[in-house]
Amino acid sequence: MAVPKRRTSKRKKRARRTHYRAERPTLQPCPRCGDLKRPHRVCPTCGYYKGEQRVEVEDV
Repeated sequence: MAVPKRRTSKRKKRARRTHYRAERPTLQPCPRCGDLKRPHRVCPTCGYYKGEQRVEVEDV
């Protein structure tokens, strides 16, 4: 069974983990109102998806 000869230093460990991060969510402009939204989802601002109103949105 393989056993490490030396303990991995903090620097080596952190350098290896630099790529372990969350990706930014993809955003695209809504074709109706222009606000940014997630693709394939109802726009939270206007409530439209694929040219049809799917959700009633209150004006606050």
